Amino acid sequence: MAEKTGYRAHAKYLLMSPFKIRRVANEIRLRPYPEVVAILDTLPHKGAKLLRKVVMSAAANALYQNKNLDEDMLYVRELLVNEGPTMKRMWRRGRGRADVLLKRMSHITVVVDEIGKAGE
Repeated sequence: MAEKTGYRAHAKYLLMSPFKIRRVANEIRLRPYPEVVAILDTLPHKGAKLLRKVVMSAAANALYQNKNLDEDMLYVRELLVNEGPTMKRMWRRGRGRADVLLKRMSHITVVVDEIGKAGE
């Protein structure tokens, strides 16, 4: 069994569709940490703000657990955006009919690791 490396952070039950978050997540996967933060700061999407919080949390976990690390040595090794539960709401329509409004949720998992580590 392979050992798990890297430093993780999770965000669960975020009230945003995973399809919208993945659009931003595909731009930052496998990039250095300072570049990722710069990209997420400039993007106007709500998903960019949510991803930035999780990426910064994973980097903080890395710096807290390993005091010898520097922010410039980190990169986003793994970035998962999974679908969470869906809230179903009724939407009133004409003639006594109804539509179902689906409010989708997301789970984000970020793993950051050192650049140049043996597991690459």
